[in-house]
Amino acid sequence: MSFEVPDELRYLESHEWTTVADEPVRVGVSDFAQDELGDVVFVELPSVGDEVVAGEAFGVVESIKAVSDLYSPVSGEVVAVNEALFDRPELLNKDPYGDGWLVEVDPTDDVGDEALLDAGAYSEQIA
Repeated sequence: MSFEVPDELRYLESHEWTTVADEPVRVGVSDFAQDELGDVVFVELPSVGDEVVAGEAFGVVESIKAVSDLYSPVSGEVVAVNEALFDRPELLNKDPYGDGWLVEVDPTDDVGDEALLDAGAYSEQIA
């Protein structure tokens, strides 16, 4: 099966993605991750103003198959939360790179850090 892996994004090995060209950066989960999770039924996210740390858990996604932590690809302050997911968590399955985004973060360190994979490296990981 082939999964969508947009070239302009960067990825964590734990399957979260982030934008790198824009600030604040947007964070979500990959097409591969949403497929592995199955139908998402609940999302727990931080509040605006909360601090997140690169590589550390910032939220939880619950599906019919599993409960999984969400890891931040960057450190910084949460400046927006996709509140639509609270009422419609299935957006994460339907449009993981669009309407299913999770949070926006004002980064305190460089985005594009070595811990982030480019689309090619991430595609190899999930192959």
